[in-house]
Amino acid sequence: MLKTTTIGSYPKPDYLNLPDWFKGEKGTDSEYPTSGWVEAVSAMGEDFEKIIIRASQEIIQDQIDCGVDVVTDGEVRRENYIHYHCRFLKGIDFNKLTKKTARTGNYDCYLPTITNKIKFDKPFLSNEFKLCQKLSSRPVKITIPGPLTIADTIADNFYKDHKKMGIDLSESINQEIRFLVDSGCKHIQIDEPLFARKSDDALNFGIENLERCFHKTPKDVDKIVHVCCGYPDKIDAIDYPKAPLNSYFEIASTIEDSIIDTISIEDAHRFNDLKLLEIFKNKKVIFGLIKVASSELEDVDEIIDRIKSCLDHIDKERLIAAPDCGLGYLSRDLARAKLKVLTKAAKSIN
Repeated sequence: MLKTTTIGSYPKPDYLNLPDWFKGEKGTDSEYPTSGWVEAVSAMGEDFEKIIIRASQEIIQDQIDCGVDVVTDGEVRRENYIHYHCRFLKGIDFNKLTKKTARTGNYDCYLPTITNKIKFDKPFLSNEFKLCQKLSSRPVKITIPGPLTIADTIADNFYKDHKKMGIDLSESINQEIRFLVDSGCKHIQIDEPLFARKSDDALNFGIENLERCFHKTPKDVDKIVHVCCGYPDKIDAIDYPKAPLNSYFEIASTIEDSIIDTISIEDAHRFNDLKLLEIFKNKKVIFGLIKVASSELEDVDEIIDRIKSCLDHIDKERLIAAPDCGLGYLSRDLARAKLKVLTKAAKSIN
């Protein structure tokens, strides 16, 4: 049967009172996307870890109950998938906020500022993985923001050069990944949506830095890169300026020649020319079949038809069914309903 996975985020339960990119007030339409997280964690005090464990267990179990093969922790601790990781790196000041235009001009906001050389501090994801894997009967995938995407989502008062910044970021991420590997994690995903928005940078140095992130990662660890074309600012948004869909074609050959094992792409929001899949002769492809910013529930038969169309261009063993991206915009009920549709379609493929 066709394997399934999720990408990253999942709706946070109401009792977990953390700021969240997807709730609107702290999202991409907010001027201050990193505000309130430290205060919220502090307010929970000694109960924070208990609340996180409860939420993680519910989120993981939801995915398992829906039939997902490789699950995530729903990025449950994170205010968003980028800045949470940055909080654990030296050289980034969350008290010094600088106004910046991000995502190729889509929004303005005040962002944490690089004031010194970025360095690895101490591991944190390995502990989160071990906790979550104890809660799960299925393999848990850990997600990490990539260097090019981090560079676009923080302000820089130090490097003035995304390539140099990317080297330090990727070396810091590599140290984090080594601890993850030592903790037993077999599915590690780096999120690089900026590869789609800035394909020239991806080709010039982004994919090189991506490989640097996975330096000396063992062969039995699935090295994944997720490249979506961008979230809208709210659910059911119309005409959100996503990255050009042909960006996938521009980076595909270089990804195929890289050390990456698996590339994750979106397709549900906008169909790709499926000849794209033929470029990936050795890589596995995580293929987006569920819209993550739409309140409409997909039709099982339509997903089955799309999967069958894919199989005209790639063998079944290298195709993995998934949502386009994280599910954070959705309600828990809708997220579960969409995942059940996805897995029902995937399991029907013989």
